[in-house]
Amino acid sequence: MPTPPAERSWRRLRPPEGYEAQWRRLMEAALELGLSPDSLAEDGLDPIAAARGWKPATVALYSKVARYGGVALPSVRTPEPDPPALELRPLTQVRSEDPEHLRTVAWCALALNWPATVGQFRALRRDQVHATARRLIVRTDDGEWSVPGALTAWHAWEARRARFPALADSPWVLPALRRGPGLASAVGGQLSTQALQVTFAKHAVRTAHHLRLTAPPSRREQAEALAVAYLTLSYDSYRRLALAAGARPVSARGAVRALRTVARSARSAGLAG
Repeated sequence: MPTPPAERSWRRLRPPEGYEAQWRRLMEAALELGLSPDSLAEDGLDPIAAARGWKPATVALYSKVARYGGVALPSVRTPEPDPPALELRPLTQVRSEDPEHLRTVAWCALALNWPATVGQFRALRRDQVHATARRLIVRTDDGEWSVPGALTAWHAWEARRARFPALADSPWVLPALRRGPGLASAVGGQLSTQALQVTFAKHAVRTAHHLRLTAPPSRREQAEALAVAYLTLSYDSYRRLALAAGARPVSARGAVRALRTVARSARSAGLAG
């Protein structure tokens, strides 16, 4: 049978949840070069990256989007955080009572001082997190971590989930808020790694939009620069930035790269001085 036109091939695929805008831009960029999903899987993102002038972080983002949508692209390693330091606190601030927002804010607040991997957060149970008057304490088989600065986000999320029986009874810190496509999926169940990655990316993009809308004139330039960084921020980069800022490692993964980032930043500062 003749190969269907590239546009028709793209229309047959469903955009991944949370990445509809990025999927549309990826599809438009591919169609400009006459690339179908099969062609993209065969040739990779290099032709599009060259035509659009995409940076490595953008290539890493769109390779994830393509894979989430069913295009068999090879995994691209997320580059080292650039800049090596980034203001992360806006991602931990409560802005609404939306359960998805509060769940992600609590996650980000915890991760600033308990920079675990996505898999470790996926498996984190509520009985492993204990609130004191001044901080949260995370206890796992790997040790105990003191997490200051996360109480507001934690209590907001716990209060919100208490209104929904399935969430109130869930043992997971980051439970599913709705049923997914799997037969075993349920509200309050354990989220997949992909779902958590999508959740973080959506939160980062929404925070970027919030910064742009609410920045006073005196801070508009700084807010715009931060918003641009958030648009392509992944949880892996967020975690490495927290490690580079001095958070105690939870596991070996990413710790070495974070130390390299700190060393590179120190060398740059020395050269500048």
